[in-house]
Amino acid sequence: MNFSDERNLASYFIIFAVLVITGLVLWNTSLFLQRLKKDETIKTQVWAQSFKALSSSGIDGTTDINLDDYLELSNLITSTNTTIPIIITDSEGNFMRNSNGEINIQGSTLNLPDDITENELSDYLEQMKSENEPVVLDLRGTVQYVYYGNSSILNKLKYYPIAIALIIFLLIGVIYFFFTTSKASEQNKLWAGMAKETAHQIGTPLSSLVGWNEILKVENVNPEYIVEIEKDISRLKVITERFSKIGSIPKLEVADIVKETKEAYTYLQSRSSKLINFSLDLPEESILVHLNSQLYSWTIENLVKNAIDAMRGRGDLNIDLSHDSKRVFIRITDTGKGIPKSKFTKIFEPGYTSKTRGWGLGLSLARRIIEEYHSGKIKVLRSELGKGTTFQITLSKSGEFI
Repeated sequence: MNFSDERNLASYFIIFAVLVITGLVLWNTSLFLQRLKKDETIKTQVWAQSFKALSSSGIDGTTDINLDDYLELSNLITSTNTTIPIIITDSEGNFMRNSNGEINIQGSTLNLPDDITENELSDYLEQMKSENEPVVLDLRGTVQYVYYGNSSILNKLKYYPIAIALIIFLLIGVIYFFFTTSKASEQNKLWAGMAKETAHQIGTPLSSLVGWNEILKVENVNPEYIVEIEKDISRLKVITERFSKIGSIPKLEVADIVKETKEAYTYLQSRSSKLINFSLDLPEESILVHLNSQLYSWTIENLVKNAIDAMRGRGDLNIDLSHDSKRVFIRITDTGKGIPKSKFTKIFEPGYTSKTRGWGLGLSLARRIIEEYHSGKIKVLRSELGKGTTFQITLSKSGEFI
């Protein structure tokens, strides 16, 4: 098992542990809420039965209790409930009213606002009916219903599991984001290190080639051979500089995108198969953009090579450039096998390739150069299976931003 597998296993274990803990917390919270609700129901029943027992005694002469003791006990029983809202109705479910026909707020409600209106009281009653079954109070043949609702504490605690769940899932999201970003960061460091090492390794034989080229000049070798060798040496220098820039922020300079595109096109055309019919469509005027010329030509090279591979070395390839008031559009069109629409975005991911031999780095590198270094856009503009594909690069003109 390698380090990457161990890290993935650790991330899965952490997420699993968090989910188990979340389940236990929610389960225990649910049990706590059920117990609290049951306790409130028992408390209300005890209150009602105590009030019933008190109301059935004393003041009618059946037992030895005077009015003062009755009132004191009544206040004591009432004071034991300070949180649970209660509404008492008659046997027909009507509010208790006084001799004037007005609702007796003080005598028929508990733990409700004193200035509550009749409409508001009706709303409270309907809510209580939906929350709990009423306690039946039989006072010497007179039946009353004691409706009660959830206390404010219980109502607040109902949202506690939701808050806990949100916090836990947020934590899972943070853990997932941490592992994915750290993995991407390690991959970027790996590719950058490989690129810089490649540039370093190319540097040594390149220096030797420069020396041998000077010797060939002295030996009166055919000058045409020398010119071609110097072109390839120059190309190797460009490649070395490209690789050395990976992992660092490149310097952008104002450059003519028309000129840079034409130079990249000319080099690729001269070194590609004669079975590829190249065509170039560029405006005559100069168009200035902020550009790193070496990385831009590398992007064009990757897109063109990708197009040639898609055409299996035979077909038509066109590069055209257009612009509006703020942006420049570079389009590379081939007559290759095409790309399924579902893969339009996936092909730019590191490691993705449809070739039997390939690292899947060309298009991901092109996207990084255009979008991260040049603040531009690169995408598959259109593609049709069996007919070809068009890639589009969008860059801002000098002084503009996309």
